[in-house]
Amino acid sequence: MHNTLAGDQVSDFFRVGDKLLNRVKLARIVDRIFQLRISGLSQLEVAQRVGCDRSFVSRLESLAEVRKGGSLAIIGFPLANTAELLDLCQELGVEYTLLMNDVERWDMIESHDGKSLLNWLMQLMLEMSEYDHLIMIGSDMRIRLAEAILGDKVLGVLLGESPIEGDCYLSPQQLRKLIISVKGE
Repeated sequence: MHNTLAGDQVSDFFRVGDKLLNRVKLARIVDRIFQLRISGLSQLEVAQRVGCDRSFVSRLESLAEVRKGGSLAIIGFPLANTAELLDLCQELGVEYTLLMNDVERWDMIESHDGKSLLNWLMQLMLEMSEYDHLIMIGSDMRIRLAEAILGDKVLGVLLGESPIEGDCYLSPQQLRKLIISVKGE
């Protein structure tokens, strides 16, 4: 994969065999497919509009599908409105919640030596593997790490690119909608 600077925008191109592919173009097409489906068009109508097979639209939906229901854990940092979000999580019956602002995050890290921090993180990963879904709120790097360790059960809420310095506000309405969607209520 090659990153090519074009003005201020970085476009991701990569080669598969003799084909030069554009990751940004692919993302736009996928977004368009889902926008058309959300608007009420059938899979066949969407396929005809974007120039693909109906089975591709169906398979794309299957790949992106999140199983509703089941247990839910939420981890997020650095958040400006942790108290408000904790109240929301409790109200909606989230089984495990770990939300921290930037100061709390650094206090937690600095309160452990390397070995105990690693043990705590390993225990946390083990606990998270027992939940059906994990909403990970944080930087792109933290979300990718959670996805790499826990797989498809992770739903990322991006606060920004790593490293994030300072607290970020997360809309309680946005989190409420996501929790309700995941829990299937």
